[in-house]
Amino acid sequence: MKKILVPLILLLTFACKEKSKTQLTAQEIVDKSIAESGGKLYEDHSTSFDFRDRTYVSENKQGKKVLKRIFQVDSVTITDVKTGNEFQRFMNDSLVAVSDSIAGRYANSVNSVHYFARLPYGLNDAAVNKKLLGNETIKGKEYYKIKVTFDQSGGGDDYDDVYVYWFDVETFKPDYLAYSFHVNGGGQRFRKAYNERYVGGIRFVDYENYKPEDEDADILQIGQLFDTGELELLSKIELTNIKVEAD
Repeated sequence: MKKILVPLILLLTFACKEKSKTQLTAQEIVDKSIAESGGKLYEDHSTSFDFRDRTYVSENKQGKKVLKRIFQVDSVTITDVKTGNEFQRFMNDSLVAVSDSIAGRYANSVNSVHYFARLPYGLNDAAVNKKLLGNETIKGKEYYKIKVTFDQSGGGDDYDDVYVYWFDVETFKPDYLAYSFHVNGGGQRFRKAYNERYVGGIRFVDYENYKPEDEDADILQIGQLFDTGELELLSKIELTNIKVEAD
């Protein structure tokens, strides 16, 4: 009897674990991932980092998220500031006029760098729609695969882009992400996170940035293209001089 019960208990335990995995919703997975990556520290801590000779600063002021990009052109310090839907450019602390079309392009550029640096935090923004596609194995590890789309209202100029995230089923950390985009002729990108480190309790990673040979491939299949070595490495996205401070 004992010989029968032990394997049965192990089998039931394994089955319960597998069942608990499949019962998680996309929202629960993202919530766990955010908690693991920094949680509420995102809301009451300012962050800064350098990326490609520019400094990016994220602050929380009076309940609003303020995103900055600071860089030098000759002897001039240029500071781009995105607060909500508002964009401002300063040159040596003097506000300068920028046309709406250019302001929109600059604002999207600032937001994009901060978005990737702060992941997975942004996945709970109001305009985000999340759908669990099931589990997928990449490089021998199992992941929750979640598709992300955006509402037109509040989703920004690129609201029709489609993202896919792969969350480790054990740690809930997003090891991979991919997205399709429509600007500049459109295309697809796949990113592999590496060089994970925690600064002030907040998780930061660098990325290897890949593209498929066929830019019209199904974005939902791009994880398997990476797994079989069918993506081309374009660049590396590396953050340096990271700082985190309480507001």
